[in-house]
Amino acid sequence: MRLYYAKGTIAVAVAIALHEAGLAFEPVRLDFQAGDQRKPDYHAVNPKGRVPALVTDHGTLTETGAILDYIADLAPQADLRPADPYEAAQMRAAMYYLASTMHVNHAHRARGTRWADEESSLADMRAKAVQTMTESAQFVETHMLRGPFVMGAMLTLADPYLYVATGWLMGDGVDVAPFPKIRAFREAMAARASVAQVVADGMI
Repeated sequence: MRLYYAKGTIAVAVAIALHEAGLAFEPVRLDFQAGDQRKPDYHAVNPKGRVPALVTDHGTLTETGAILDYIADLAPQADLRPADPYEAAQMRAAMYYLASTMHVNHAHRARGTRWADEESSLADMRAKAVQTMTESAQFVETHMLRGPFVMGAMLTLADPYLYVATGWLMGDGVDVAPFPKIRAFREAMAARASVAQVVADGMI
């Protein structure tokens, strides 16, 4: 498998999950500053011009949540998804919040041109991102982290996702000092071999 990613993006969550699952893959780095995501070669892989894209023997998968579920299906022995249907749904609820709310809050700071053209509008979005990302951090702290990981003691697909998303907080101007659960979560994740590997590979 080949994983197309850009440094520090949510695609790194897929790399962490692949390492957790013990699945071999070839990382292919895109340089967003150079506009690699907009070039025809990459659009032939993923016409959305986004990452991640995971090229498999069956074709190409996009969208982080879908790829993470695929990894869990490929490696059931890794126990990356709760067996209980309700608990699995709770895990996905956390992932969908990260995708639909926290990731969008973050994107308003650096990718405001997706929504507006006027510089004044872009400046408003950059400023607002501090507030909305702080609100997301508070939601994660209060409602998402059951223990050291999202689902408590068990590491699941939601945790690589949350690790990358919480890594954006300081860059978005959020003071993480008031969020001890997030800080402890990030320490627990940093201690895992999967995260150490993506750090060593320069992916984050």
